[in-house]
Amino acid sequence: MTTALEAVDDLEWAVRLLAGTPTHEGRDPELLRRWAHAADAFGSRLAPVPCTARIVERDDGLARGLLARYTSRPPTVELYTDTLALAERLVDDRGWRAWYPPGSVRAAALAHETVHVHLHHGPARAALKRALGHTALRLGRLRVPGHVVGAEEIAAHAHARTVCGLGRSPLLLTAALAEAAAAPDRPRPAGKEN
Repeated sequence: MTTALEAVDDLEWAVRLLAGTPTHEGRDPELLRRWAHAADAFGSRLAPVPCTARIVERDDGLARGLLARYTSRPPTVELYTDTLALAERLVDDRGWRAWYPPGSVRAAALAHETVHVHLHHGPARAALKRALGHTALRLGRLRVPGHVVGAEEIAAHAHARTVCGLGRSPLLLTAALAEAAAAPDRPRPAGKEN
């Protein structure tokens, strides 16, 4: 039995991410779809990169509404073990294990944040802007590629899906986590007390 979340394909989740970003209010849905497709394709093509940031595990992700996070000063990837545990439980509860094999949620979170490190510190950010085809400024033949808010997030999810061999984008799992967090009887990982 397919749920409402599963019925939404990965590209549509990416479009919804862009559409829900405040800077994109009133943008043409087809433009958002093109940007989502370009960002997804870009992230899917990125070669695996090692994480050069310090990795820290924390257990307060549910309270913060975070699964993982990259901070640039100093370069650190934070993985939230309580949210990762809830995500693993949701995968089992929803019958999504074929899409997200055991251990893949943590691996995907790390791959996702590693792309943020990569885009923050290297030439890949400019390459993503070129791939999106958004122009911020044009003077004659000179064209300055523009930043599309949310595109890096889509690229990071696509990269994680590809390098971790997931059957669906982590965007689906993110939507399931958001749904679970919004529920009045919000599920908690096993062993956690309220």
